[in-house]
Amino acid sequence: MKTSKFYISTLREAPNEAVIASHKLMLRAGITRKLGNGLYTYLPLGLRSLRKLEQIIRDEWDASGALEFKPTVIVPGEIWKESGRWETMGAQMLKAKNRGEQDMVVSPTAEEAYTAIVRDGLSSYKQLPVNFYQINTKYRDEIRPRYGVMRGREFIMADGYSMNADDESLDKSYKDYEVAYFRIFKRLGLKIIPVKADSGAMGGSGSEEFMVESPIGDDTLIICPKCGYAANAEKAACARDVAVNNEGKPQVKTDLPYELVETPNVFSIEDMEKFFNSTPKMFIKALVYRVINCGIDLSKAPGSENLKHVKDPAGDYYPLSYACVLIRADLDVNEAKLAAALKASEVVLADDEEVRAISGAPHGFVGPVSVKAPLIVDYSVVTTNDDGSFEAQMHDAIAGSGKEGYHIKHVEPLRDFVPFINTDVRLVKAGDKCECCGETFYQKKGNELGHIFKLGKKYTESMHVTFLGENGKPQVPTMGCYGIGVDRTLASIIEANNDEHGIIWPMSVAPFQVCIVPIKYEGAMKEAADKIYAELEKAGIEVLLDDRAERPGVKFADMELIGIPLRITVGDKNLPNVEFKPRAAEKAELVPVEEVSSKAVEFVRNALSELSAD
Repeated sequence: MKTSKFYISTLREAPNEAVIASHKLMLRAGITRKLGNGLYTYLPLGLRSLRKLEQIIRDEWDASGALEFKPTVIVPGEIWKESGRWETMGAQMLKAKNRGEQDMVVSPTAEEAYTAIVRDGLSSYKQLPVNFYQINTKYRDEIRPRYGVMRGREFIMADGYSMNADDESLDKSYKDYEVAYFRIFKRLGLKIIPVKADSGAMGGSGSEEFMVESPIGDDTLIICPKCGYAANAEKAACARDVAVNNEGKPQVKTDLPYELVETPNVFSIEDMEKFFNSTPKMFIKALVYRVINCGIDLSKAPGSENLKHVKDPAGDYYPLSYACVLIRADLDVNEAKLAAALKASEVVLADDEEVRAISGAPHGFVGPVSVKAPLIVDYSVVTTNDDGSFEAQMHDAIAGSGKEGYHIKHVEPLRDFVPFINTDVRLVKAGDKCECCGETFYQKKGNELGHIFKLGKKYTESMHVTFLGENGKPQVPTMGCYGIGVDRTLASIIEANNDEHGIIWPMSVAPFQVCIVPIKYEGAMKEAADKIYAELEKAGIEVLLDDRAERPGVKFADMELIGIPLRITVGDKNLPNVEFKPRAAEKAELVPVEEVSSKAVEFVRNALSELSAD
């Protein structure tokens, strides 16, 4: 391709809104252009890289046995109502009505579409597993889109879906995709950190994220340097530590009844430490949460009378209930774990009015013995033994009383209160101990590029999917879901491969593999440039010849900004030699015109070989 027949649109400076490297460089290099808030257009240069990335995903998913399909972007709202996510996806989901007043959805994801399509043709176990994938446009109405295509409103996702006869078959599909993910990211030149993750709104029994380390990452990764345990902070678990008193010893169980203590001007944990002259490991912290779309039956739990409905900004009515979390006071609540434990779409700290209504006191004085809400008790306070029995982890503790200006001491878990749900809701941090080997965790920031889920029967049951098993009886299949954020992956490649001059593309996704830059496209320089260009094209190399009537400095700056992996410079002072300069190299070397094409072909093939997943 010659630049005279291509569209090169570079910028010397990035717009002020661009604050991260990938966003700046994608705009400056003419990879993308902003059309609206969170909406980006790929220009021809960027589209070449995007399509290469998509093809790498196709290659590996095809090799794993998956088949590509193409669902629509606009889907009937009816199938989202079947799955139950019409109510739970919230304001992120863009809804509309067609001229027939039917509810429609601009797809934020495609579980419902896949399930509905396969359901209509599935009859026998002999058809399973059904393993489809699609690379398609999605839309989520992000409250605060940022970082360019890293977090846009419209985006491209590669989504794989498997429908399986049983859990053993699902495990195999899950493993096949996991292997394919490693192959994909190897070919893209990205170092991936696989981590255990929270399934969130997708649901299901288990999931794993594929992360890249990034200082602007949305996620915090908890990592063990010894055994390799790695998890998103939303999912991470740690070894349990014993609550100790000021002497560093576990507190002993007391027979004293809990006692009301007046605590004027004591509001925070720090205030309690000073007033009681005690470590926060002896305090029980109680936090009231508003629970949206709770999937647990709270009707038999204390506080069930607090169930009501509220109207969200989109106009939908969401079931609302409350729960009180008890956790050791030196620890923090992991709200993703809490939402998962309650099978809720969201949990939010209750406001002052709600807290007073439920606990009888404001924040800081909420107590476990008087609150009118189900108690969700963290393992730092009470644990569950293998036989299902509870075991207190704290003794002779101090807690809020449910009366403003007062706390209670000599609190004994299981005597003075009993959990409605006993589970891990602790936020794990650097410095906590690994539950696998006991080593100390460290943490780093990361960006999620891919996520695989074992969805189980969340969608097949709600959408009434069945097949006839080998025994001739109807059975419900189980499902898996496997996603890669295509735009985010492309941006992450740029985040990991750039310098002060611009992008440094890996050969596998570079828009062109080689660029030829004649100082002037005339005379002997034109003749040499055309000869090299023709030889590289014949060899199957993707080459861009800069035939613009621009100053050499402009051409060099543009090619470095765009990031083409190899530049061949043709100048009259060096002929019959030309400059051979890999984008990441500091200096160029002189190579005879007669040899440069074969050297360039070898360079390209070696670079691709290094990125090969085989």
